[in-house]
Amino acid sequence: MTDGAGPPDGGLLAVHAHPDDETLSTGALLATWARAGRAVTVVTCTRGERGEVIGRRLARLSGDPDALAAHRAGELAGALEALGVSDHVTLDEVAGDGPWVDSGMVWADVGRAAIPQDAPQAAFARVDLDLAADRLARLVCDRRPSVVVTYEPDGGYGHPDHVHAHAVTMRAVQLAAERGWQVPCVLWAALDADQLVSGREWCARTATPGLVAAVGRPLPSAAVAPAEVAVRVAVAPVLERVLGAMRAHATQVQAVEALEGEGCLGCYALSDAVVQPVPAQECYRVGSQNGPVGWPDGVRVR
Repeated sequence: MTDGAGPPDGGLLAVHAHPDDETLSTGALLATWARAGRAVTVVTCTRGERGEVIGRRLARLSGDPDALAAHRAGELAGALEALGVSDHVTLDEVAGDGPWVDSGMVWADVGRAAIPQDAPQAAFARVDLDLAADRLARLVCDRRPSVVVTYEPDGGYGHPDHVHAHAVTMRAVQLAAERGWQVPCVLWAALDADQLVSGREWCARTATPGLVAAVGRPLPSAAVAPAEVAVRVAVAPVLERVLGAMRAHATQVQAVEALEGEGCLGCYALSDAVVQPVPAQECYRVGSQNGPVGWPDGVRVR
């Protein structure tokens, strides 16, 4: 990879399955890009209609897909504002093919998700690959980003919408190249496995009482050996933006705290109440490299 070369103000386009994924998987990268004054586009493939809802105050939204979708749209707007991102697109609105909805998930194993038997017909995981990729390729050709970022092939932990979003993104990048815009670099969100393990141990000792420790649990598919990480984003300079974005997703994220130590800068939990670290470095693998990228301050490439 080439550091400091290429267009100095190239844009970033992030593709995610649901509201909250943009923050949990790529929040520091988005905030770093936006802080540098560069164009950032966030694409969500669904509105998170089947997400679990945290807390009694918002429990009325559970089981009401339309109400939850509308509420999570507001949460997403708040999170993007915290990150400094103003350009958001819901993928099914590109050509009016939707609505494409949250497929939902079941746990097939510890830390491993799968598509549920009752996934609706309009579930994003069931949407034709080339149809969705064509819509995304239109956006890529319009925004002409220097970097496109999404999940790794297994979707981070196997969520069917994440897996499909990865496939759609990679196909869209191919289509965009055929139509005149070859994306210089595609990144896949990753976790440094060593950093994750030490961070989980730290959070288990210091986080809010009542949460469930993640120590000893299987690592998600996004976790890789440190040598496999190609891009690292410093979280500290944008920590308040990232934590603010996490707090905006109140139906999905709880117990957000700044707690520095052991390679992490904070802790949080999802609806399962399992405490996870906010790493000091947000990590990525390279999905494809077709040209130089001018990286903003705070991004280190190998």
